[in-house]
Amino acid sequence: MFHNIPPAVRERMRYLEEIDAKDRTDGTPKSQRLRQIPPETGKFLALLAASAPRGKVLEVGASGGYSTLWLAIACLERGDTVTTFEILEEKAGRAAETFRQAGVEEAVQLVRGDATELLPGYTEIAFCFLDIEKDLYLACYETVIPRLAAGGLFVADNATSHVEELGEFLERAHADERVDALVVPIGKGLLVCRKA
Repeated sequence: MFHNIPPAVRERMRYLEEIDAKDRTDGTPKSQRLRQIPPETGKFLALLAASAPRGKVLEVGASGGYSTLWLAIACLERGDTVTTFEILEEKAGRAAETFRQAGVEEAVQLVRGDATELLPGYTEIAFCFLDIEKDLYLACYETVIPRLAAGGLFVADNATSHVEELGEFLERAHADERVDALVVPIGKGLLVCRKA
């Protein structure tokens, strides 16, 4: 999978990595920054998504489309598509440009809107990656978990970098008998939950 990443995808990834690095040092306001995952987190997400059971692949928080590219790689291998949600129009526009430039439009469905309102319309979710404002994590979790397919995976970013903000959410996941939950120390920490 990683050995056959198309050159256009690699090029767009490098471009977004450069913007993200610049955003973190040049004073770009937090709401406008890409705030994307590091490459090692992307690879891990792609491995998980490629191994997920049959069903829908979702991402909540597209930003510039970087993590979506990793999920698209997995979906191309699965013969599937990833549906990604982005509420901010400027970021959705950049994500759409990313998918065009990378040539993965056939593997990605970009939904412009509030995922917290739209997620209840999805069932048989095989894989869901969550990377949005931290005060929305618990609500998204409670919406997605009942809709996961058996063996489906729910993954949330920032499980170690934002542990204070995510305390209630992390406690809920670890105590939830519907899933097996583990924090994986990759990138800024990933909570990985597998539906029993």
